[in-house]
Amino acid sequence: MVRAIIEYESEPDPDRYRQHIAEYASKVACSAFRHGPVTGSPLGEPKYRYYAEFEWDDQDSFKTAARSPEFAASGQDAASMGIPFTVHFATIE
Repeated sequence: MVRAIIEYESEPDPDRYRQHIAEYASKVACSAFRHGPVTGSPLGEPKYRYYAEFEWDDQDSFKTAARSPEFAASGQDAASMGIPFTVHFATIE
């Protein structure tokens, strides 16, 4: 399994994030998309305030999606919200 993990420094406006999902994130070919607020950290205040992830069953489906115009458009729209974020790709055993 492969996941794209997105961590936002602040929580996005709920209406704007719903728009992002409807117009962009939901168009990315994946087996699952999840998102929600970060609610805490074991060492004080969390560094990130909002979390999202895409999930794919295998490397091949991830590579296909990562090269797609829909994946690029989702990233561009996320950046247009003006909230700094990080993205990591992880292979899950």
